[in-house]
Amino acid sequence: MFYIFYGFVWLLTLLPLRALYLISDFAYIIVYYVAGYRKKTVRINLRNSFPQKTDREIRKIERRFYRSFCDTFIEALKKLHISDEEMMRRFTFEKPEILIKHFEEGKSIILMTAHYGNWEWFSSFSLHTGGKYCVTQVYQQQKSKNFNGFMLYLRSRFSTVNIEQKQALRAIIRIKQEGITTVFGLLSDQSPKRSSTHYRTRFLNQDTPVITGAETFAKKTNFPVIFGKVSRTKRGYYRMEFIPIALDPAKTTDFEITETYMRLLEKVIEEEPAYWLWTHKRWKHVSVYSL
Repeated sequence: MFYIFYGFVWLLTLLPLRALYLISDFAYIIVYYVAGYRKKTVRINLRNSFPQKTDREIRKIERRFYRSFCDTFIEALKKLHISDEEMMRRFTFEKPEILIKHFEEGKSIILMTAHYGNWEWFSSFSLHTGGKYCVTQVYQQQKSKNFNGFMLYLRSRFSTVNIEQKQALRAIIRIKQEGITTVFGLLSDQSPKRSSTHYRTRFLNQDTPVITGAETFAKKTNFPVIFGKVSRTKRGYYRMEFIPIALDPAKTTDFEITETYMRLLEKVIEEEPAYWLWTHKRWKHVSVYSL
């Protein structure tokens, strides 16, 4: 069954994005109106995050989110065939010299970003540096072996290195010892397991357990920490801005890096909420999900 799926996707993504967006428009109708995929979770997340908004405003954000959600899925699959030139036009980086300065000093970067906009296209950063500096992504292994392999194949485009989450700290320390310079991309907006929750904060009007892995990696290596702020400029086009969080992590107080990241992310989401991944049960350990 998986190989049938892969063959279908391989052929489908030969189409240009303008054609694939027609499929995304149709998928939106199915996913939102027919299947109602995780609609209950999305609606409660939005209501709890924006209690000041009316039901009409919540539904508008909800619909815009599902359109973006379908686009992001299609765009991720398009990595099978998208050319380097088109990728560079569609995902750009503002002030990359902020990162390059540290690379030239022999330092790698801990880049904290989120499931916002199109997080799958960040790996194209290496294209903008002529392949001189690579991207290393920390990922969580999927339950399906075939699907996990497929996603790793997609995420390996543009010479991206992928490190499984459980092996991340050991791999990052080894890379530092070997003197390799890279940017470590970490999606730091997920919910930690209850047993591994070390920090909580007020985020989007809710008590929120927070993943602290990026801060741990930064303090172990003293690599500078940068926030990757993503914005969607128009359909199929994104920009990432680099915002320093901590240039000398060893001198920061406990959870200072994590808290700064959460405040930056919160501001991004409040300004344009439709592009965050609201289908995640982000507050599953603290919220009662009921309509």
